[in-house]
Amino acid sequence: MPAWRRIADGIEIAVRVTPRASRDAFLAGTEEHFAARLAAPPVEGAANAALAPLVAKAFGVARRNVTLIAGDTARLKRLRVEGDPRALEEVAQRLYGGAHDG
Repeated sequence: MPAWRRIADGIEIAVRVTPRASRDAFLAGTEEHFAARLAAPPVEGAANAALAPLVAKAFGVARRNVTLIAGDTARLKRLRVEGDPRALEEVAQRLYGGAHDG
Protein backbone atom coordinates (compact mmCIF):
# COMPACT_ATOMS: atom_id res chain seq x y z
CA MET A 1 0.00 0.00 0.00
CA PRO A 2 1.30 3.50 -0.77
CA ALA A 3 2.13 6.04 1.93
CA TRP A 4 -1.34 7.56 1.56
CA ARG A 5 -4.65 6.92 -0.09
CA ARG A 6 -7.75 9.00 -0.58
CA ILE A 7 -10.89 8.16 1.37
CA ALA A 8 -14.31 9.84 1.27
CA ASP A 9 -13.63 12.27 4.12
CA GLY A 10 -9.85 12.76 3.83
CA ILE A 11 -6.82 10.50 3.48
CA GLU A 12 -5.31 7.54 5.28
CA ILE A 13 -1.56 7.61 5.78
CA ALA A 14 1.05 5.07 6.83
CA VAL A 15 3.72 6.39 9.20
CA ARG A 16 6.87 4.73 10.51
CA VAL A 17 7.62 6.16 13.95
CA THR A 18 11.05 6.55 15.51
CA PRO A 19 10.62 7.42 19.20
CA ARG A 20 13.26 9.05 21.44
CA ALA A 21 14.56 11.24 18.62
CA SER A 22 16.38 14.49 19.37
CA ARG A 23 13.38 16.50 18.09
CA ASP A 24 9.97 16.01 16.51
CA ALA A 25 9.86 15.89 12.71
CA PHE A 26 7.40 14.64 10.08
CA LEU A 27 8.98 13.83 6.70
CA ALA A 28 8.70 11.82 3.53
CA GLY A 29 9.81 8.26 4.13
CA THR A 30 9.63 5.50 1.56
CA GLU A 31 6.94 4.80 -1.02
CA GLU A 32 5.12 2.77 1.65
CA HIS A 33 5.14 5.27 4.55
CA PHE A 34 5.92 8.70 5.91
CA ALA A 35 8.57 9.00 8.61
CA ALA A 36 7.93 10.56 12.02
CA ARG A 37 10.68 11.25 14.50
CA LEU A 38 9.32 11.85 17.99
CA ALA A 39 11.14 13.03 21.08
CA ALA A 40 8.60 11.14 23.19
CA PRO A 41 9.44 7.62 24.39
CA PRO A 42 7.32 4.61 23.35
CA VAL A 43 5.99 4.26 26.89
CA GLU A 44 2.34 4.36 27.99
CA GLY A 45 1.18 5.85 24.69
CA ALA A 46 3.46 8.91 24.87
CA ALA A 47 4.72 8.49 21.30
CA ASN A 48 1.17 8.00 19.95
CA ALA A 49 0.04 11.09 21.84
CA ALA A 50 2.87 13.13 20.29
CA LEU A 51 2.25 11.78 16.77
CA ALA A 52 -1.29 13.09 16.25
CA PRO A 53 -0.50 16.79 16.84
CA LEU A 54 2.63 16.50 14.67
CA VAL A 55 0.61 15.04 11.77
CA ALA A 56 -2.16 17.61 12.30
CA LYS A 57 0.36 20.44 12.05
CA ALA A 58 1.99 18.97 8.92
CA PHE A 59 -1.38 18.67 7.16
CA GLY A 60 -2.86 21.92 8.49
CA VAL A 61 -5.83 20.34 10.25
CA ALA A 62 -7.09 20.34 13.83
CA ARG A 63 -5.78 17.66 16.20
CA ARG A 64 -9.28 16.18 16.41
CA ASN A 65 -9.11 15.43 12.66
CA VAL A 66 -6.24 12.93 13.09
CA THR A 67 -7.10 9.44 14.32
CA LEU A 68 -4.86 6.43 14.89
CA ILE A 69 -6.63 3.50 13.20
CA ALA A 70 -3.96 0.78 13.34
CA GLY A 71 -0.58 0.08 14.89
CA ASP A 72 -1.12 1.24 18.45
CA THR A 73 1.98 -0.62 19.71
CA ALA A 74 3.87 -0.97 16.40
CA ARG A 75 6.38 1.31 14.72
CA LEU A 76 4.31 1.30 11.54
CA LYS A 77 0.99 3.04 12.10
CA ARG A 78 -2.02 3.97 10.01
CA LEU A 79 -3.78 7.25 10.62
CA ARG A 80 -6.90 8.87 9.22
CA VAL A 81 -6.61 12.58 8.45
CA GLU A 82 -10.04 14.12 7.93
CA GLY A 83 -10.58 17.11 5.70
CA ASP A 84 -10.73 17.99 2.01
CA PRO A 85 -9.14 14.94 0.32
CA ARG A 86 -7.75 16.97 -2.58
CA ALA A 87 -6.07 19.53 -0.29
CA LEU A 88 -4.66 16.79 1.95
CA GLU A 89 -3.26 14.92 -1.06
CA GLU A 90 -1.58 18.14 -2.21
CA VAL A 91 0.10 18.46 1.19
CA ALA A 92 1.22 14.82 1.03
CA GLN A 93 2.66 15.34 -2.44
CA ARG A 94 4.49 18.48 -1.29
CA LEU A 95 6.02 16.53 1.58
CA TYR A 96 7.27 13.97 -0.94
CA GLY A 97 8.34 16.57 -3.47
CA GLY A 98 6.54 14.97 -6.39
CA ALA A 99 4.00 12.54 -7.73
CA HIS A 100 2.84 9.49 -5.81
CA ASP A 101 0.61 6.51 -6.54
CA GLY A 102 -1.72 7.28 -3.59
